[in-house]
Amino acid sequence: MGAIPMQRETTFRASAQPVARPGPPPVVRTSLPGNPLAPAAARRFVRAALADWTELGVPVAAGITDRLADDSVLLVSELVTNAVVHAGTAVEVLCRLDEGAPGDSEDALVIEVSDHHPARAVRSEPRPAQPGTPEFGRGLQLVATLSESWGITYRSGTKTVWARLSVEGLPAMQEIETYAGEQALQRGLRAAEILAPLPNRATHDTEWINRGALTFLAEASDLLAGQFDENLVAALAGQLLVPRLADWCAVWLDDEAEGPGRTPDGRAPGTRLARVWHTSEQRIEELRRLLEKEPPRLTEAAGSGAVAVPWPGEALGVGESAGAALAYRLLAGGRQLGTLVIGRAGLVRFPDEATGLVEDFSRRVALAISAARRYQRQATISQVLQRGLLPSVVAEIPGVESCVVYEPREQGGPGGDFYDVFPAGQGRWCFALGDVQGKGPEAAVVIGLARPWLRLLAREGYQVAEVLDRLNQLLLDDATEAADAAAAVLAVAGGQEEPTDGPTSRFLSLLYGELIPYEGGVRCTVACAGHPLPLLLGADGQVRAVAAPQMLLGVVDDETYASVTFDLLPGDTLLCVTDGVTERRSGRHLFDDGDGLAHALAGCAGLDASLVAERIRRLVHEFSQRPPDDDLALLVLRAQ
Repeated sequence: MGAIPMQRETTFRASAQPVARPGPPPVVRTSLPGNPLAPAAARRFVRAALADWTELGVPVAAGITDRLADDSVLLVSELVTNAVVHAGTAVEVLCRLDEGAPGDSEDALVIEVSDHHPARAVRSEPRPAQPGTPEFGRGLQLVATLSESWGITYRSGTKTVWARLSVEGLPAMQEIETYAGEQALQRGLRAAEILAPLPNRATHDTEWINRGALTFLAEASDLLAGQFDENLVAALAGQLLVPRLADWCAVWLDDEAEGPGRTPDGRAPGTRLARVWHTSEQRIEELRRLLEKEPPRLTEAAGSGAVAVPWPGEALGVGESAGAALAYRLLAGGRQLGTLVIGRAGLVRFPDEATGLVEDFSRRVALAISAARRYQRQATISQVLQRGLLPSVVAEIPGVESCVVYEPREQGGPGGDFYDVFPAGQGRWCFALGDVQGKGPEAAVVIGLARPWLRLLAREGYQVAEVLDRLNQLLLDDATEAADAAAAVLAVAGGQEEPTDGPTSRFLSLLYGELIPYEGGVRCTVACAGHPLPLLLGADGQVRAVAAPQMLLGVVDDETYASVTFDLLPGDTLLCVTDGVTERRSGRHLFDDGDGLAHALAGCAGLDASLVAERIRRLVHEFSQRPPDDDLALLVLRAQ
C-alpha cells in the first residue's frame, strides 16, 4: 500500500515451487469468516499469492502485469463483498495459475469464490430494482467485464463463482533456465510491487483511476476505519494519497473544543497542521513551515468539493515551481473537522477523475477522524470514571506487604471488578475485592455505590458480617427504587417501552475483610458473599480456604452473613481473586478445575507479595492462548 509496509501473513503465503512445464499448477486457498473484514483479507490473500509466485519464479507468473493484479484484486473484493455483506455467509477463496497446453489455450489466472450455504442465488442478468430493495450481485457485472470467461458452479450447500483472466505469455527468448541471477532480483522487486501496488509512480493515467478507484477506496476505508487516533488518520491519509494521486499532501485538523465557528477569512479557530507528506522527504519540513504560515481559507459555501488554492512554489524548489493544488473540507455529521490539501507539480489543473476520487477519499478521512474523536472522548470519560471508582493508592498496613493486580477486559474502560484497601480507624485496616454483575456503566453505578458504603460502614465501627448485612439491604433498596423508576417510565410510555434497569443489575459478589496488626502477627476477619474463596498459603507451604461460601449481595432480603477469624503469621500469604482468575477458560477446562488455583499458589512458597501476584497473573494468562474474556483482579496480603 504505497509507503505503508504490508506484511505477508504466513497463512496467505503460496505453497507453490518453481516448476518446469508440464507440472501441477500453483494453487492456494483460504477460508474467510462472514464479517466485514473478509474483503480486505481476500485482497491481501490474492496479492500475497501473486507476489509469492513471482518471487518463487513460477513460469506463468512472469506474465502477471499490474493491470492483471489490479483486476484480480478488484474482482475478488467484489465477489467476497457480495457473499459476506449481502448473503452473510463464510466464503472460501481459491487462486490458481493454469498453464495452457501448447497451441491450445493461453496461460490464465483462475479465481474461485465459494459461498458456503448461500441464502440466495446471485443472478447475473439485469433485473429492474424494486424501490427500497438492496442491490445484489453487482460483483458478477465486474466478473463478466474483467475476465475472458466465467461461470457459476453449484454443489451441495455451496455456490462457486469462478473467473479466468488471461496471463501474458513469456517472451520467446525468456526460457525457464534463465530464472536465476538478475531474474531472481527482478522477481523480488516485482513481488514487492504486487504487495504494495503503485509504490513510486508520480503520474497515473485515467485508465488506472477508472479501473483502480473501487479497490483503492475499499482498501483505504479498511485502513482508516482501524485507527482510533486522529493524528494517525491524518498521517495515513497522506501516505495513501502520495504518490498515488499527488506529489504532496497536508492535513489540517480543527480543534473541536474551539467550537464550530469560523473567522471571516475562512479560518477555523484552533486549526493546526497535523501532517505533511511529500514524495521527497527532504522537502517536508520546508513545505510544513510555509503551509503553517498560510493555511487554506475555505468559506462555508465550499462544501466538501475541491477548491483551488495557491501553489506553494517557494517551498518546493525550481523543479516544482508550478503546479496545481486543491483543498477539501473534511466534513462529518454537519461539522467541519479539518482540511485536506493535495498538490501535483507540472499540472494546470487536476483531472476530473482524480478530483472526484480524492473527494470520495476525503469523506472517508472525515468519517475516520470523527470516529477517532468519538473513541477518544469515550476513552477519556472511561478513564476519568475508572479513576473515581478505584482507589488512587493502596493503604500501607503495618506488618503486611500487599500487591494488587487489576486488568479490566476493556482497557481504559470501567470494568465490573473493583478493589479497595483502606484504614478504618482504631488500629484497623479493611480490604475488599468485588465483582458486579454486568459491565460498563451499569457496573460502574453499583461500584460507585458499594465502595463508599463499605468505607462509611467500616469507619462507623460495624463488624465484617454486619457490613455485608447492611450493604446487602442497601443494594436491595437501590434496586427497588430503580425498578419503580423503570415501571413509571413504562407506564408513561403506555407499555410500549421496555424498562432499561431492574433488580438483576444490582447483584454483587464480594470478599470483605478486616486486619488488626499485633506484635507477632495480624488478626484477620473475612466474609465471602458469592465470591471465590480466599486461599491462605502457610509458611509450611500448605494451602487452604479460609472462608465459607454465602449468598450474593443484592439477591435475598434479610440475609444474615457470617465471618471467619484467623491469624496471619509471618510468612503467611492470603490470596484473594475474582472469577476472572478462577474461571479463565481453555477449551472446556477452567483454571481452577482440580483446585488449579491452590496448586498455583502452593508453587509460590517463599515469594513476597509482588512476586506471588505476578506469578499468578502470568499463569492465568498462559493458561489459554486467547486473551482473557473477563476482568481480572487479585489481591495478595503477606504477613512480615
